[in-house]
Amino acid sequence: MNFSPQKNIRLPRDQYIGRRIYLVTVCCKGRRPVFALSRRCEIAIETLRTVSTAMHFLVHAYCIMPDHVHFLVEGATETSDLHALVTRWKQRIGYRLRLASVPELWQERYYDHILRKAEDADGVAWYIWMNPVRKGLVDSPAQYPFSGSFTVEWPKSPMTGREWRPPWRESDKPTAD
Repeated sequence: MNFSPQKNIRLPRDQYIGRRIYLVTVCCKGRRPVFALSRRCEIAIETLRTVSTAMHFLVHAYCIMPDHVHFLVEGATETSDLHALVTRWKQRIGYRLRLASVPELWQERYYDHILRKAEDADGVAWYIWMNPVRKGLVDSPAQYPFSGSFTVEWPKSPMTGREWRPPWRESDKPTAD
């Protein structure tokens, strides 16, 4: 049996601690539509609120899609730890949904992007909120019940003129995320 370790996709640990702003995408294992049920989405949102508060993170935007989750978070203290936040959030939801007979909820890894400029946060937030529109689930982001913000009244916040595209999609043609 030939074992090959997975490539480390993370930056040095210190890049995930402190007052930084991050876009995080977490996918369900095999991209299964685990969050197609409303109650599961509500559990994910409740858990995000509880864990982010306990771990000193501000959640500027989130969207629970059927097979993945996006959120834009900002460390509120010098000791805010993104890796610990994502790990605890995934564990808590995994435990709650395992009780509801959902085995192996998450893919092992998650994607993160550190925003270099705070000005980019508005565009990233709208990228997150527009996800259900791009997927054809709703006509406008305000119609989707499983997205929002814990820091702003997002349907009332103005959409930025420039559409933000994730760095990993900049060379692609526009597609649904």
